[in-house]
Amino acid sequence: MIWIQILLSVVGIAAVLWGADKFTDGAGSLAARLKVPQMVIGLTVVAFGTSAPEFFISLVSALQDKSGMAIGNVVGSNIFNVLLIVGMSAALCSIQISRSTIRKDLPWTIASTLLFTFLCLDGRLSRLDGVVLTAVFGVFLFYTFRLARDGDADQAETPKINGVGRSVMWLLVGLTALIVGSQVFVHGASAIARALGVSDLVVGLTIVAGGTSLPELATSVISARKGQSALALGNVIGSNVFNILMILGITAWVSPLSLAGVTWVDYGTLLLSVLLLWWMSYTQLRVTRKEGVMLLLFFAAYLYWLIHQALAAAV
Repeated sequence: MIWIQILLSVVGIAAVLWGADKFTDGAGSLAARLKVPQMVIGLTVVAFGTSAPEFFISLVSALQDKSGMAIGNVVGSNIFNVLLIVGMSAALCSIQISRSTIRKDLPWTIASTLLFTFLCLDGRLSRLDGVVLTAVFGVFLFYTFRLARDGDADQAETPKINGVGRSVMWLLVGLTALIVGSQVFVHGASAIARALGVSDLVVGLTIVAGGTSLPELATSVISARKGQSALALGNVIGSNVFNILMILGITAWVSPLSLAGVTWVDYGTLLLSVLLLWWMSYTQLRVTRKEGVMLLLFFAAYLYWLIHQALAAAV
């Protein structure tokens, strides 16, 4: 029954989100206990922790020969991040943007999106494409470390420090929850796709992407309500770059991905969303409430198109 699969999907995504939180706590605590600098923890452990749900679900999907869900997860998550998360945050409270963000951070989001679109022209992401994306991700990490070392990046939040045994325990428990939860979620989402007569790609672009973007959405909305909506933008920039360069890079390197079913509307929405974000930021050094509503309307239009296409294909 489809309700059982929906329940399995909910349990799976809950386990993934909980596992990512515990994995990050354990890894951050262990790193701090081993005297690893805060900056390094923030740029590696914490950053990976926020991208862990997308990473494990995409990797498990690819290993189970569900390329559509793996690609849809990343493309959908990045669209969700810009159009829904930034849009909703800005609609609640306009987001002030620093010149440094426009010059140094947003270009990475645009460049990684352009590189991904270019590599997709042949209809697949090969192992070589995965190596290219991973190599560029290495350059991004080096660049970010340099900025942080020179004092141009925000300081990482000090993680809670537990004993070594407790830290290792949460690290392993979180990793287990990530792996098992990902498998349960992918199985449930695939069963839902079959029951509804839609493709894994559509499920990846909607249900999977929305599920893995829940932590960012919750954090950004809470930040906006507290008048700290600028945190939403930094969250989106880092997440989008990680999703494309690290997640798709490693996933394609492990298991080449077929892009059958991904349309130019999907690619166009992905690219246009980041270009819109850059333009809004560049013109007034902020994303206004009206522009936030514009992003939300764009998201609603894309979601309507996805649902319309899925229903047409199911008939």
